[in-house]
Amino acid sequence: MTQQHPELADEQRFIDHAYECLEQTRNDAWQIREMNEASTGGTFQARYERNAFDEVLVGRLTQLDLGDAALVFGRIDRLTESPEIFESFHIGRIAVADSNREPVVVDWRAPVAEPFYRATGRESMGLARRRHFAVQGRELLGIEDELFGAGHLGVGHDEGLDGEPASALPKLRGYSTLLTVLSRGRTGQLGDIVATIQAEQDEIIRSSQQGVLVVEGGPGTGKTVVALHRAAYLLYTFRFPLEDQGVLVVGPNRVFLRYIERVLPSLGEAGVEQVVLADLVRGHSFSAKDSEDVARIKGDLRMARIVANSVRDRERALRNDVEIGFGAGYLRLTSIESATIVREARRRFRRHNAAHHWVETEVVTAMIASSHNQELDLESTRDALRDLKEFQAVINYMWPVLTAAELLHDLYSSKALMRLAAQKVCTTAEYESMYRPRAASLADAKFSDADVAVLDEALAVLGPRPRRSGRINEADEIRTYGHIVIDEVQDLSPMQLRMISRRSLNGSMTIVGDIAQATSAHAPASWQEVLAHLPKKNPSRVIGLTVGYRIPKQIMDLATKVMLAAAPNQVAPKSVREGDQAPKFVECSVGELVSKLIEEAKSLVTELSDGNVAIVCPDEMTEDICRALDKAKVVYGRAGAAGIEYGLTVVPVSVVKGLELDGVVVVEPAKIVAAQTHGLRALYVALTRSTRRLSVVHSEPLPNALVG
Repeated sequence: MTQQHPELADEQRFIDHAYECLEQTRNDAWQIREMNEASTGGTFQARYERNAFDEVLVGRLTQLDLGDAALVFGRIDRLTESPEIFESFHIGRIAVADSNREPVVVDWRAPVAEPFYRATGRESMGLARRRHFAVQGRELLGIEDELFGAGHLGVGHDEGLDGEPASALPKLRGYSTLLTVLSRGRTGQLGDIVATIQAEQDEIIRSSQQGVLVVEGGPGTGKTVVALHRAAYLLYTFRFPLEDQGVLVVGPNRVFLRYIERVLPSLGEAGVEQVVLADLVRGHSFSAKDSEDVARIKGDLRMARIVANSVRDRERALRNDVEIGFGAGYLRLTSIESATIVREARRRFRRHNAAHHWVETEVVTAMIASSHNQELDLESTRDALRDLKEFQAVINYMWPVLTAAELLHDLYSSKALMRLAAQKVCTTAEYESMYRPRAASLADAKFSDADVAVLDEALAVLGPRPRRSGRINEADEIRTYGHIVIDEVQDLSPMQLRMISRRSLNGSMTIVGDIAQATSAHAPASWQEVLAHLPKKNPSRVIGLTVGYRIPKQIMDLATKVMLAAAPNQVAPKSVREGDQAPKFVECSVGELVSKLIEEAKSLVTELSDGNVAIVCPDEMTEDICRALDKAKVVYGRAGAAGIEYGLTVVPVSVVKGLELDGVVVVEPAKIVAAQTHGLRALYVALTRSTRRLSVVHSEPLPNALVG
């Protein structure tokens, strides 16, 4: 890339013009909105249409607000029928037109922009030239040209500029521009790659919406950001009906969500819902902790059978006939009649709570029939009976209205109920391990992360609580989405995958992961194990990313040794670039560990002042390290609500997956490995977070995989 390109000034003027057009479009939208707001009153239909129009305008204004993101990042010159004339299109973040509605900037997702990402020396897709801009905000810093075909534009094709570095890597588009972007310091939040998308990434982004698409790849291959760009592309291409159906992004933890939260808004898509699984089952406390063995049981599909059995056990015929005093006489219900009602309710209704009103109606009808009083009518008798504790006891015994929390609270705190529901499903030791003492009240009940999917399963079987009339509030139903993105999918249990599948409207998903980084109790051996629990309305596809853009070769080579020991059947990505320093090992005594750790962290913070640094440690060491940093008066953040936006952040290894940082200090690898079943994979994750510097500080001997 050169700073003295002969057309640098011309392209800067064009970029300035594009921003002027963008600003004029924003002003026009604001004026229209002000006119719309000035129109008040009118019929309900007029007010509804005015509000709907205002929502569209607000959405458009949100799209036009780019913040610090660059508007234009490239240009393509396309061949025409005349060899002397070329069609030129400037490619950018969003489409911009001038006052005459003539296009100035083409949206990167538009079909005409596809050659900007996909054209190669062998398949030019009709291009004569592809131009990459190195930009910072509105300022054009440099230009890199790729020329296609001898004789065009008076210059022959240049292999070096066509994105083919001397290594054995696949062809990389805009290689110099790509390296410039990769060498920049991290801000603590994931940025988009819209200006540097490579061909293998673009193939995934623009692939068909139908079915489940698996995006697999090692650390630093851009899996997450590609999946998010695909969501933006699908919303652009299938705006109707996908915008109404909704797009859901599921992340592994809140640190990760905070890390990725700006990517879609930077691409003009601010309406996508980004959640952790617990957000889909609101209103519960998930502060309880499960052992790895208990988490494994709760994540197994057998838990769905236990939930179904538990609900069925609450649908019971009376053991004895009942007689309730009513007016001057009695109303009766026999156990045989109650058994018939329960049996018929099971046959008629798919969900438990939906049958409650029907069961109540049938019980009242049978009681009226037993009285032979012709003056009793159904509704008035029902209303009167509802106030009687004896009647309430009958209905609650036969067919109680239950919430998911009530069901699990009762189940987990009763060995008898657990035995009844689980004895034919799992071993005695397994179901007894899930027992916990009953909380003082339902409000005090605490659940674990593994319970999220179990609660959701219970909700699916029970259904929402009905109103007094028996009707269900649609707002309480499980919402479905037109497209779902799941990140770090390799760590989800079968029950969690089942939970997410329940929310898929049409089976359209993008799932992202790396088998070698699977660290959960249900780590899969292949993608088929994952796909078995996802929708099958359309054929699934697996597309791999093979190039590592983020991690320098020296760091990746070290991490690959650990990966081969942890997951020998997996293949490490090929790194795009060489680092300027090898990973550093700091061995010390136990007493020196804290001081050496702080010394190394402070050194990296100073060296990487334009980026961020993390201390990645075993979970059980987090508090001790934070106290030591406080005592040493070191300014730092903790991975959590603030994400990783501090210059130095302490990150437990359990939440570091998916993050990228300029510098990383990995603490006590041996303890990371020993803490869980898939400890070597957790260490592999920790070692592959850095884009520039990696230090390993340890007092215990290093794992063999790290030194072998």
